[in-house]
Amino acid sequence: MRWWLTWTAWVPDGFRTGVRLAIDVGTVRIGVARCDLHGILATPVRTVSRKGERQGLRELAELVDEYDPIEVLVGLPRSLDGGEGPAARAVRAYSGHLVRTIRPVPVRMVDERLTTVTAHQVLHAAGRSSRRHREVVDQVAAVTILEAALDAERQQGTPPGELIKAPDPDHSDQEGT
Repeated sequence: MRWWLTWTAWVPDGFRTGVRLAIDVGTVRIGVARCDLHGILATPVRTVSRKGERQGLRELAELVDEYDPIEVLVGLPRSLDGGEGPAARAVRAYSGHLVRTIRPVPVRMVDERLTTVTAHQVLHAAGRSSRRHREVVDQVAAVTILEAALDAERQQGTPPGELIKAPDPDHSDQEGT
């Protein structure tokens, strides 16, 4: 495998260049992070409210327009044994709406086990009081999701996670979405 040197890191051949957005979908808020063109640095962007589902999707679409990512990575909250419970099903449903909202930008689901725990630890280590974690913990969790996805792509040489396809419009009408 050949490697080439960027200004700060070794990047394997086959690693896709391009900005990526990552989101941590919670029941109340959605944390958003982005990386630079070379996938070296992941940074928090903002927190989007889940109040008013359409407004949140509209805000995410505006961020996609602003940053022009090659893909959006959505954290999938699996249980420790790898299974999917109610939270994962809710994130999958939200991701279906996101796919329709931001197409043609691809959406990929990536494992996010323990990212919120990690985010709280990072904030605590940085000296931020626990009361103030809520303001930014979702953004830090999104950064953690993005960093893990970028690392996985560097190691495996393939895009991380699972590509989400747009739901069949006829099927979603039957489910009332």
